[in-house]
Amino acid sequence: MPLNPEVEGLLAAMAEAGAPPTAESPVPLARAATEAFGEMQGEAEEVANVENRTVPGPDGAIPVRIYTPATDGPRSAIIYYHGGGWVIGDLETVDKPCRTLANRTGSVVISVDYRLAPEHAAPAAFDDCYAATVWVADNAADLGIDPAKIVVSGDSAGGNLAAAVSLAARDRKGPQIAGQALIYPVTNYDWSSPSLEENGDGYLLTRSSMQWFWAHYLGAADPTNNPYVVPARAESFADLPPAYVGTCEFDPLRDEGEAYAGALRDAGVEVTAKRYDGMVHGVFWLQGAVPSAKVLMDDVVDFVHGVTK
Repeated sequence: MPLNPEVEGLLAAMAEAGAPPTAESPVPLARAATEAFGEMQGEAEEVANVENRTVPGPDGAIPVRIYTPATDGPRSAIIYYHGGGWVIGDLETVDKPCRTLANRTGSVVISVDYRLAPEHAAPAAFDDCYAATVWVADNAADLGIDPAKIVVSGDSAGGNLAAAVSLAARDRKGPQIAGQALIYPVTNYDWSSPSLEENGDGYLLTRSSMQWFWAHYLGAADPTNNPYVVPARAESFADLPPAYVGTCEFDPLRDEGEAYAGALRDAGVEVTAKRYDGMVHGVFWLQGAVPSAKVLMDDVVDFVHGVTK
């Protein structure tokens, strides 16, 4: 399929603006540039209650933002881990998508502001996300949540973290996860896939920026055999919760996401996998500028409804 015209126009505008490539940017500049994504997400929806608070983490308090819609409890829950290569992104980056998720699913959405690399290398981000997930399950009654209806979700690096939390919840016998919604997830540490060759430059996320993200996340150690850092390295994919795996045609990470969906399916996991033709990595953050990408939101909402009914 050709590149979606809305995406093509956005990429042209971004190129004309002349922002430096992520891989050539110091970390503070890359983080500051992320603020521009908020302007491309459309209007923020009103949610009945939005609360910022902190929850206990393995190395100090973890900031979270809790979106509670105007629905009767106990509700399902979505624990959301933002993307950004474990280096950039925060609660503000995904504020608008989380508001929409809360309103459209009727779920309490808990967005997790996990520690970022390079200040905190792997597996710090995973450790925070798992701890926040345990806290949600342990405090389900106070949050108005049904603990049997907790979905973990995230985009890109957040999809990596959602997959990792699902693996850890299985391995550690809890908490119970009803589903994992993985939006163009990072699942492997492998530079040989055809999609990396085909889409490694010119489609928002590049091969060089992915290498930059991984280098910051891994730090001086080499935890790539840790399945909570590289989910594709897990010894088994059996007994994991149902999964939605969304991939984009013009995404360097397309093949690893689809391979992960295949590994889950081969292990007997219920999988909903979909490739979004004409789309690029990052469009879940860009639904104001790329209205066609709203189908990703539609599909995530449908998945959540399906696993929490």
